[in-house]
Amino acid sequence: MPFRNIIRELREKRGTVGNISRKGREGKHVNRPGKSHIAPELSSPPSSSMTDQHSRWANLPPELLLDIIQRVEASETSWPARRVVVACASVCKSWRDITKEVVKTPEQCGCLTFPISVKQPGPRDTPIQCFIKRDMATSTYRLYLGLSPALSGDMSKLLSAAKKIRRATRTEFVISLVADDFSRSSNTYIGKLRSNFLGTKFMVFDRQFPHDSSAQSNCKSQQRIHSKQVPATAAAANYNVGTIYYELNVLRTRGPRRMRCSMHSIPISAIQEGGTAPTPVEFANCFDEHLSTMSDSKGKKLAVYFSPTSSPKPLESPHSIRDPLILKNKSPRWHEQLQCWCLNFKGRVTVASVKNFQLVAAVEPHQDVSVAEQDKVMLQFGKIGKDIFTMDYRYPPLCLSSLCNLLEQL
Repeated sequence: MPFRNIIRELREKRGTVGNISRKGREGKHVNRPGKSHIAPELSSPPSSSMTDQHSRWANLPPELLLDIIQRVEASETSWPARRVVVACASVCKSWRDITKEVVKTPEQCGCLTFPISVKQPGPRDTPIQCFIKRDMATSTYRLYLGLSPALSGDMSKLLSAAKKIRRATRTEFVISLVADDFSRSSNTYIGKLRSNFLGTKFMVFDRQFPHDSSAQSNCKSQQRIHSKQVPATAAAANYNVGTIYYELNVLRTRGPRRMRCSMHSIPISAIQEGGTAPTPVEFANCFDEHLSTMSDSKGKKLAVYFSPTSSPKPLESPHSIRDPLILKNKSPRWHEQLQCWCLNFKGRVTVASVKNFQLVAAVEPHQDVSVAEQDKVMLQFGKIGKDIFTMDYRYPPLCLSSLCNLLEQL
């Protein structure tokens, strides 16, 4: 069968599956039309996957299947055309396994493909360029992949969304993979950002435990100690993976506020020569794994949750706790003729604002980090229009942590 016919039939198959799932959703929620998205992997695959395993697609020779997926992945390097790669992973388990082997991480290829990409480090050389749309009426913020809304239009790829929730003593931003579901019990919930009363400290929480094998085992032991029976719809656990500090500007001096971001899940060794950053490969949550295996004496499953006072620390690795990566805002220079603070955003920012900033590594002399790495801008944020902002990030920050660094500015 010609390669072009295989791709055409694959697209038709994907469209048929999408129509069936869409009809099922409309039957359950008549007044709630949803947008198609790729959800993280579930612990129990749907029953239809067993049928797919016996189809002719699942029985293709591995060598031929590998060659097909490699050609598709190499030919579709940007969205929306890259959705064909995701379609390959949606055919059946054998296709999904090979697709996950072929598709590289953003650090290696510079492309965002699967939802887990938002939790993986960005590329080392060229930053990933995104933009944010703010909706003041609903207090929601949507992060898209692309240069700007004017250039991307309706073909922009939604990466994640956040909703601002004001409470009596703090403000929270709930982050989801979709734009219309911010429930913490949803499978699309990935984390949140929480501020203190003064707005000088923000804590970044991740639903997934940091990518560390020793920490995973410690998480399971902690769950057995601090667990109790609750309804099955209990919210997921949260793990502190970062903290953002602001200097309290009591004198109201001119210029942007000074900020420092402590990345608890990324060690300083990630930017040293030969260093690497932790890279999760799937949405594997120790909370969900433990929840699926626990049951009482009568065979009924028990839901487990962490109380705010008994949550385990985000990382137990001595190296990461002792020496985390810390980012600071790059100091702008005062332009006498323009009478404003200036930073070189390389054309990505068009509206002057005191909230525009760039983050670089805060390095001590004994940490053996090259001058080039110290001067490299790892994250930048700026305004380009009313309720529209740009966000560019590169290795080692993640898309999720980068978004959290920006939400407190919006």
